[in-house]
Amino acid sequence: MNKNEIKTEEDVVRLLPDKTEFEKKVLVAAFKIPRGKVSTYKRIAEKVGKPRAHRAVANALHKNPLHPVVPCHRVVKSDGSFGGEKKAAEARRKLVEKEGVPIENGKVKMSDEILF
Repeated sequence: MNKNEIKTEEDVVRLLPDKTEFEKKVLVAAFKIPRGKVSTYKRIAEKVGKPRAHRAVANALHKNPLHPVVPCHRVVKSDGSFGGEKKAAEARRKLVEKEGVPIENGKVKMSDEILF
């Protein structure tokens, strides 16, 4: 199975045999974020049952082997900014902007309409 054949959460999990259960849950949560929406590291941590593990969520997404099918670029900091190295953060900003997410002063303009 290659990235283009990923259609379900089960497909995502099947392609991640070397990941921990936590990492699999994080990547499945990111897989569910629709185009034009974003989530935050904190919201993902809460969704996977580890509400204080936002840094661990960021680390799991940083090692995402299934991008762009698992759209880790749609996960941002709670203030709407893009974490990580500047060049990579800029690339993620451009991707979400292209997907229709409103950007203001280099950050996602956070609202209930775009938060997943």
